[in-house]
Amino acid sequence: MRPERVPVAKEGVPFIFLAGLATIVFALLKWEIAAVAALAVTAFVLYFFRDPERVVPEESGLVVAPADGKVIEVVDGVQAPLSNQSVSRISIFMNVFNVHVNRCPIAGKVKRIEYQQGGFLPADKKEALIRNEQNKLLIEDRKGLKITLVQVAGLIARRIVCWAEVGDQLRRGQRFGLIRFGSRVDIYLPSQYGIEIKKGNKVWAGQTILARRKA
Repeated sequence: MRPERVPVAKEGVPFIFLAGLATIVFALLKWEIAAVAALAVTAFVLYFFRDPERVVPEESGLVVAPADGKVIEVVDGVQAPLSNQSVSRISIFMNVFNVHVNRCPIAGKVKRIEYQQGGFLPADKKEALIRNEQNKLLIEDRKGLKITLVQVAGLIARRIVCWAEVGDQLRRGQRFGLIRFGSRVDIYLPSQYGIEIKKGNKVWAGQTILARRKA
């Protein structure tokens, strides 16, 4: 497992540095409007790459949100990538104002990771599931149940980051990656889980309960 990025994702450092450098240069040149604009950009980039701590629920059998954002779909009877099971899919859309660090929804072992090149359609469109750049992770819990996570790039997002590696044992709520500048994460859950959220709900990574293992 490669190191986690906290409290500001390291992937954002080049953007923060360039925006900050531009602010300083414009200020020294006394280009006031440009300096203020560059300062605003610097503040936004810092805000975008923030990585706050979260209170992860400890009750067994829970599935927590892998991303901040809005639930745009809850669909039953779909085929899960990597496992080919008939499952339910929960799709979470992250806009540019959401925290973009992704967290593991369950405690489990990373069994498989598959990266797929693709385009950059708006991430909230159904076509994005097939045509966009994406990264898929298959995670198995201690009872042998498998879930699939899919990080999907969006219209503005041009980089998917995954710190997890095959064989890693992840904790529930542990950071495993991020997607830059607007995107989505889909989670595929087998029938052994009962879904507790619905379309339109806002969720927070590592903290909001999406589903619970049935008795």
